[in-house]
Amino acid sequence: MNSSQRKLTIENFLSASAFDRIANLAHSEAGIVLSKSKESMVKSRLTRRLRALKIGDFDTYLNFLENDTNADEISHFISALTTNVSHFFREEHHFSALRNDILPLLYTKLKMGQPVRIWSAGCSNGQEPYSIAMTLLEFDSNIGNYDIKILATDIDPEVLTYAIQGSYSGALTSGLPKNCEKYFTCTKIMNDEVLQIKPNVKNLVSFRQLNLHAKWPMAGCFDVIFCRNVVIYFDDETQSQLYRRFANSLNDAGYLLLGHSERLGEEVSDLFKNIGVTIYQSNKKRGEVPSQNRMERQ
Repeated sequence: MNSSQRKLTIENFLSASAFDRIANLAHSEAGIVLSKSKESMVKSRLTRRLRALKIGDFDTYLNFLENDTNADEISHFISALTTNVSHFFREEHHFSALRNDILPLLYTKLKMGQPVRIWSAGCSNGQEPYSIAMTLLEFDSNIGNYDIKILATDIDPEVLTYAIQGSYSGALTSGLPKNCEKYFTCTKIMNDEVLQIKPNVKNLVSFRQLNLHAKWPMAGCFDVIFCRNVVIYFDDETQSQLYRRFANSLNDAGYLLLGHSERLGEEVSDLFKNIGVTIYQSNKKRGEVPSQNRMERQ
């Protein structure tokens, strides 16, 4: 057996210093907080990256990761430490609020020739932005004729590739109501039923890779921001910074929808008013929002 055929042996030991380097890098790059209790999870998930890169130990991987010429690996590193769990119409009350309370107001803007922009931040495999798109089409099947777009972003290039394909099977189709069948074509691949998102849904969504902790390239503002089950990985300071950035990125009276276990802290409570279960509305005109975010000053 030659060297290329030998199975790579991964050193299973994760030293305290290596864990600290991992935790510091996760926090500096993406605001993620890793406590010592997460050591087993970190070791298990990053071992997959070591195998993919044919690296035998964590210190060598960290040296590789911290080398500027390997910057693309950072997104894989962050993705490995987070969980991409999603399904269609997750937390259905948000989509009810979008359909019944928010869209009628946004539709007035559209009919006046004004643009409407919705952001799905941390879109994972794409179920969230496609659920938003289907909600828009249920409201008006011709809504794509207006100037309306959904921006869907995630730090993980692999889940974005999957989302762009818009092809789902098995557990990834969970949450779909029967009336949404018209938005998919169904095929059989090796006895597995595969649902493919139709073009009228896909055309409403644009996917982009984005690290929420880094600089945002978007120039305009949004009417609605979905950021659900994302900030749970961040510490309080990083959460507050992100919420301030969202406030700066919302149009007047724009909406911020959070995950079921996420709440705004008192330090940003003046920027939003709570109008429903984890549904917030911008409480200030955009020019009045203080810029107290070190990320915005970079």
